Amino acid sequence: MTDHTQDIETLIALMARLPGLGPRSARRAVLHLIKKRGLVLLPLAEVMHRVGTTVRECISCGNIGTADICDICADEARANGQICVVEDVADLWAMERSRVFKGRYHVLGGTLSALDAVGPDELRIPKLVDRIADEAVTEVILALGATVDGQTTAHYIADQLPGVTVTSLAQGVPVGGELDYLDDGTISAALKARHAL
Repeated sequence: MTDHTQDIETLIALMARLPGLGPRSARRAVLHLIKKRGLVLLPLAEVMHRVGTTVRECISCGNIGTADICDICADEARANGQICVVEDVADLWAMERSRVFKGRYHVLGGTLSALDAVGPDELRIPKLVDRIADEAVTEVILALGATVDGQTTAHYIADQLPGVTVTSLAQGVPVGGELDYLDDGTISAALKARHAL
């Protein structure tokens, strides 16, 4: 490999690390970017640099954005007493795509897992308990995956929140399903049919 192609090979290797892209797909994507340098590659590089230097985690809910407080937490209309607890930001974005939930969110950053040594302190569960007291929350909606770890986490959180109505998503979410892979209609139906734990 010559010095002239080293950067291209490095770009292909980095692209291959992205979810859903292997080495061959990454190579095709890089070739496309190079062919469309002015229309795609240069604007993409500029935006990626800007996002890389400005993106941060919301200090309240754990969403990502370009400010210390995300747009959802900053919106006073969403302070309706409901917090929807999700595993990660991809799940929050999936819930937002459904356009049904009008409250605020709390991103845990994972689920409890004895096998992986993930306990409550490795997640944002203590921060959730603090938010319940500080924000006059009346309902916590647990929108966690229908996996063993997701359900274990849901029951643990419910036990930590006495005096608050705790509900979870209902029909529409298949056992073993993850929110990020569900369609908007399924998420909408599951949110409307939530039930107490």
